[in-house]
Amino acid sequence: MAKSTARFICQNCGAVHPRWQGRCDSCGEWNTIVEEKPEAIRAPGPAGKSQGGRPIDFVGLKGRAAPPPRTRTGLEELDRVLGGGFVPGSVVLVGGDPGIGKSTILLQAAARIASAGKRVLYISGEEAIDQVRLRALRLGLTDSPMGLAASTSLRDIAASLEEEKDCTLVIVDSIQTVWLDSLDSAPGTVSQVRACAAELTRLAKTRNFAVVLVGHVTKEGTLAGPRVLEHMVDATLYFEGDRGHQFRILRAVKNRFGATDEIGVFEMTDKGLMEVANPSALFLAERRGNISGSAVFAGLEGTRPVLVEIQALLSPSASGGSPRRQVVGWDSGRLAMLMAVLEARCRVSLGQNDVYLNIAGGLRVSEPAADLAVAAALVSAATDRPTDPDRVFFGEVGLSGEVRQVAQTDLRLREAGKLGFAAATLPRRVARGGRAPGKGPEGLRLAEIGHLADLVAPLAAAAAARKPARDAAPREEAPEEAPEEA
Repeated sequence: MAKSTARFICQNCGAVHPRWQGRCDSCGEWNTIVEEKPEAIRAPGPAGKSQGGRPIDFVGLKGRAAPPPRTRTGLEELDRVLGGGFVPGSVVLVGGDPGIGKSTILLQAAARIASAGKRVLYISGEEAIDQVRLRALRLGLTDSPMGLAASTSLRDIAASLEEEKDCTLVIVDSIQTVWLDSLDSAPGTVSQVRACAAELTRLAKTRNFAVVLVGHVTKEGTLAGPRVLEHMVDATLYFEGDRGHQFRILRAVKNRFGATDEIGVFEMTDKGLMEVANPSALFLAERRGNISGSAVFAGLEGTRPVLVEIQALLSPSASGGSPRRQVVGWDSGRLAMLMAVLEARCRVSLGQNDVYLNIAGGLRVSEPAADLAVAAALVSAATDRPTDPDRVFFGEVGLSGEVRQVAQTDLRLREAGKLGFAAATLPRRVARGGRAPGKGPEGLRLAEIGHLADLVAPLAAAAAARKPARDAAPREEAPEEAPEEA
């Protein structure tokens, strides 16, 4: 009989080590290595009857029936992120910080699907059935005919799902609480999460219902458990937001049945999460256009154009050491690169100041098209000259100071025109496509620039013209110098 040897697995990255050690060599985390016994592997033979997997001709697929339609949740923002709704037989992983609203939005979606006459099961491993009912009572969902269960044993969950007929959606909250009794490791470990997720995925594919797995996140904001978990599922959604803000952002980072980087915006109220049909108006609701250091960025999240305000603040460094660089909602490395370009190519002095950059509203921007808007906010703060309040900015900036093209220009301009903006600063286009020079969609005035100096020059000139007029009065009131002695 083969000897059963234990393995030491890192609970952060899933790396296997031959012995216990305090620090994982793969991810660098401390005290994350736990001893686990290997999973039992069934030997191949006649007992394991084939369940399919035989190859078929690809040409023959065109004669097959169309795939079943998606299951729409009734929440347009959630359907947008999913790509049109839940696909039968798919597995979706939803992650987010504690208390961000994962269970709330899934309970709302489950109630709407069940009210449409479809069978929905909500399995909670963290709360009792009475606790789930209390949340449903607060959300006004007590009349929904969905099924509730409180269980953490995978065998009990699998047995219940095998008995269900015509089930459409199964929600497991959360995957870190489900455990398999054939494994000696504790719930939430790498072996348990991987084995439970694999079994639930098998049930979803064979029984043809959609499964939603709720996952915890680590202190770095990534999904807890092995990285292979994200490869096993069909879609991975992150719930983002700050408890200090009233809205939440649902972002798709992986989707086999839809677009990635798609977002859905929700507003947290006492009745649950409400959809926000126009996120741009929400992000710009408290904007003041007469303040220096502010610029409006016409961004793109997935297929949706979103306008956000970028704020910059410069102050003299109080300490004698290195100045501070504080960034919220943007890449700090990209800010350092952009500041270097402004100083080297445009002669804008920023090095001796503390720089604070903020994406107003809590949205995190990752696309390079925000370079031009960030540069406009920095130059506006450095010259103490407000930007045009009716103008939007977008464009990528290179190391030589050139402004590069970005995707979906017309879509960004149309969104700006709908919200009442009258002008836009954007990269110089190679071909205008028959459009009148200086004119864009919705009648916007276009300022096409090819270098970052074209953006800096007007603000610097306005600041230089304003400075002598401001300094004229003190010069007239200054006393005359005493004549030199002979």
